[in-house]
Amino acid sequence: MTNRSLLQALSLPLLAGVVASVSACASEAPTQDRSSRTGSELTAPTLGSVTSFAVLGGSTVTSTGATTVFGDLGVSPGLAITGFPPGLVSGGATHAGDAVALQAQSDVTTAFDALSAQACDVDLTGKDLGGLTLTPGVYCFSSSAQLTGALVLDAAGKADAVFVFKTASTLTTASNASVAVINGGSDCGVFWQVGSSATIGTGTVFAGSILALASITLTTGAKVSGRVLARTGAVTMDDNAVALPTCAKAPVDAGVPDAPPSNDAATPDAAPADSGTVPAVDAGSPNDAGTDATTDADAGACDGISDAGASDAASGTN
Repeated sequence: MTNRSLLQALSLPLLAGVVASVSACASEAPTQDRSSRTGSELTAPTLGSVTSFAVLGGSTVTSTGATTVFGDLGVSPGLAITGFPPGLVSGGATHAGDAVALQAQSDVTTAFDALSAQACDVDLTGKDLGGLTLTPGVYCFSSSAQLTGALVLDAAGKADAVFVFKTASTLTTASNASVAVINGGSDCGVFWQVGSSATIGTGTVFAGSILALASITLTTGAKVSGRVLARTGAVTMDDNAVALPTCAKAPVDAGVPDAPPSNDAATPDAAPADSGTVPAVDAGSPNDAGTDATTDADAGACDGISDAGASDAASGTN
């Protein structure tokens, strides 16, 4: 046997084993390879003029009790805003069916469509978000999404980390649920695109901008660090606090100029988002809340949530 023939005889079985291993892992992988991009490479939608709005309704905006809105409050194409006072708008203006609100609704539609076009990294259909710790990415639900308990979003040290949640129908949180961004990220990078309506449960402490096709309801005492943006329906509030998010800055030694992120430019300086009226979203959620329970060990080594790198590490040793 020649040297070439001997080499071929030895190489073919080894190659076949490698191909079989890669194919098995690929069959379990999510629809998009999350290893190909990082949280800072995900696309955050351009908000345009809606950047300064904490609350924007389509048909009406109504409030009961001492709701406080830190930022602009508006409605379009509807005209009715009720409950202010006793509700309070701080650090922003009220726009009832005017040109500013109309343009903001146009920009909400643009941002909504941009989120719709995002490719899914992980399909969470049928899973409760409560108890999960997720890294930056695009998470999708083919029907409704439910949050019971604490959801932790780990930015892994990236100030510009982006988390996108897309639900085909509703988003609902149970009472006293929470969403917390940890490890250097900010609420500015969290977006919830809702195919119909969202309901934020009593006492929930929520992070991120909600863009709903229909309506958004904040039940008694719910607090949002982000934006509440309903395209066609009503925004209904009850003794709530909604504040524009405070955007994190990159570390000084990261080589990034220490200039405010673009979102800060449109955020009223007087809006006391961290004044204590609205607790920091992660203040009531310990950083380890649910972390140990979220490895999703039964989902396999390639499920793309917390153990997604296991198969990559194995193949790299060969």
